[in-house]
Amino acid sequence: MSQTASTAPGVPDANRWRALVFIALAQLMVVLDATIVNIALPSAQQDLGISDGDRQWVVTAYALAFGGLLLFGGRIADLWGRKRAFVLGLTGFAAASALGGAAQSGAMMFGARALQGVFGALLAPAALSLLAVMFTDAKERAKAFGIYGAIAGGGGAVGLILGGFLTEYLDWRWTFFVNVPFAIVAAAGAYFVIREPQGSRNRSPLDIPGVVLSTLGLVSLVYGFTRAESDGWSDSLTITLFVASVVLLAAFVFTESRLKAPLLPLRVITDRNRGGVYLSLGLAIIAMFGTFLFLTYYLQVVKGYSPVKTGFAFLPMVAGMITGSTQIGTRLMTRVPARLLMGPGFLVAATGMLLLAQLQVGSSYGFLVLPALVLLGLGMGTAFMPAMSLATYGVQPRDAGVASAMVNTSQQVGGAIGTALLNTIASSATASYIKDHIATATSKPQAQLVQLQGMVHGYTGAIWFAVGILVLAATVALTFVNAGRPGAASVSGQGAGEGTEDEVQVPVVAH
Repeated sequence: MSQTASTAPGVPDANRWRALVFIALAQLMVVLDATIVNIALPSAQQDLGISDGDRQWVVTAYALAFGGLLLFGGRIADLWGRKRAFVLGLTGFAAASALGGAAQSGAMMFGARALQGVFGALLAPAALSLLAVMFTDAKERAKAFGIYGAIAGGGGAVGLILGGFLTEYLDWRWTFFVNVPFAIVAAAGAYFVIREPQGSRNRSPLDIPGVVLSTLGLVSLVYGFTRAESDGWSDSLTITLFVASVVLLAAFVFTESRLKAPLLPLRVITDRNRGGVYLSLGLAIIAMFGTFLFLTYYLQVVKGYSPVKTGFAFLPMVAGMITGSTQIGTRLMTRVPARLLMGPGFLVAATGMLLLAQLQVGSSYGFLVLPALVLLGLGMGTAFMPAMSLATYGVQPRDAGVASAMVNTSQQVGGAIGTALLNTIASSATASYIKDHIATATSKPQAQLVQLQGMVHGYTGAIWFAVGILVLAATVALTFVNAGRPGAASVSGQGAGEGTEDEVQVPVVAH
């Protein structure tokens, strides 16, 4: 089958479910990579002689390239074709992973991670937009996005397990090499199986000013939060980066509003439903990323879990996400409005977060952490599934790639904010607690206990903020996501500023 093979408009592709397997495999690879490398970082740092000051670039190089180029990657997918972008993204990601696994120096590692980010920015929006254009029937779309949402949510915990096994029993280099077979299988399967609907490409000229402004603006924003975490919020470069990101992104929005063929048509984000989804997803990711980090440290440093045991400890959250996404979300998505899944889902997750805010040094995993993780997984799985679908629902097919990129951008920026903001809150609370209580420690064991208590105090203080952020995400979802009842006649997906020209009608998905 040729790479340009396509299906007639409105005719479902007979291979769409097989295509979902390869799209899901690629998504799993990208999500795994986010956590699997963190597990390998200490060993890689020692082998390659990377200094403590430079080790952050193993994570930062990827985050900057990925976050900065997402909108460009989404537009390229719309322009070249999503299948072509998907296969190219997989091939490049595999090559960059092999380069990272073979790295002989810190510079080689940083370059490989940046290349992973570049090709990830092409791959991620292509994968989501393929789902958006291939699955248009309401019930089928619900199932497809349920599977995708479960993988997107739970893959990180699987990465902890796999990363722990590979690092402990093989070598840190295998945390990179493992991507290669994933990518080869997904790329080969996609090449032979995936067929895009005809007429879904956007062949408008590429908006070069939009590419430059959006890339520089997003890089400044993500790097600003990364610097804030490592160097503080009052650092002069941190402040400069934030100011630059505001100026650049404001110029980007102004430029896009004046062009006939913009990189990001403002109709994509001014639609009330999609805007509400992007904002609530970003807020939820802020809460989740910080808490995921704290809980990993709590289990390993405070409770003494190994990396592998820590990964297994997160499995109840994965099970909850799969259940919430594929059972609750999928079954109810065609029956109730999306906001009545997203809002309560975020509130259930907030309840799980509320339990984690009660953590103490001696807390029981079975009585506190386990039920909290189950609630977090159920809530997030239930909320993410309709959010992923609604974020790309009703957009014109020619805008599917850039709409998908906005989903990934909200997650990437949310992750950067969550890690920096909540880590700052936790560090400040920990330092304050230790300063106030260290004088009461009369022996080394007591001093160590105060240190651990201070860490847990910092974690729980930050988790309280995460609870509030999830409640805010629920409020945004319930307030802004106002799409009609299932089966409503209007499916244009038009929002503020969205015209009716070339609008493609697709079957209604429950909102």
